[in-house]
Amino acid sequence: MLRVFALLAALAGAAAWAAPPISPDSMAARTQACTLCHGPQGRAGPDGYYPRIAGKPAGYLYNQLLHFREGRRHYGLMAGLLDPLSDAYLADIARHFAAQEAPYPPPQPATAPAATLERGRQLTVNGDPAKRLPACASCHGAALTGVEPLVPGLLGLPRDYLNAQLGAWRNGQRQSHAPDCMADIARALSAEDLSAVTAYLAAQPVPANAKAVAERAQGTRSVPRCGSAVMPAGEARP
Repeated sequence: MLRVFALLAALAGAAAWAAPPISPDSMAARTQACTLCHGPQGRAGPDGYYPRIAGKPAGYLYNQLLHFREGRRHYGLMAGLLDPLSDAYLADIARHFAAQEAPYPPPQPATAPAATLERGRQLTVNGDPAKRLPACASCHGAALTGVEPLVPGLLGLPRDYLNAQLGAWRNGQRQSHAPDCMADIARALSAEDLSAVTAYLAAQPVPANAKAVAERAQGTRSVPRCGSAVMPAGEARP
């Protein structure tokens, strides 16, 4: 833990010259350890390894923080930072980043063949009933921008990150509460189909003013179909 915080302190000092003033008693100040890796406001790190967390549904962010803290997702730096934090404080962090509105960068040009991109589009929009694969849009929203309160958007993420996360679900390095729907889907995807989906998603622009839609607007059930923890009630701290 001492090494983790020493590293964060060094990174903070190196970046301090470019950072705007932050009120010392604010969630922006308390979450600087997050933005050192995830970028200002949680926009994403420059290398594609640290994903965007700004504007993601609060319930989704809260569950991911729990997963890191409790070992269902594996990254030592995250686990070390989160281990001493309470569920209520994790919920505060999740609400803070869910409220951040920041522009998305344009997607990188697609390099996959047209046939691969079309297969990815078909799986994303329609799924593949013969392989019992649901469409990504059936859970992540017709616009793929997420569904409140628990389902994240899939756009604005680098292909390398998408590949890494689906791979982590396939091999058990990333898990969720039962039923772990994404693990089942990732394992049902062939290597070719997984590559097609990530190529298609990474090439799509993010709609202007993209937000997760309300559950009723998406037509999903009020009870999550996939496993999740209930977020504590309350408001983010000032």
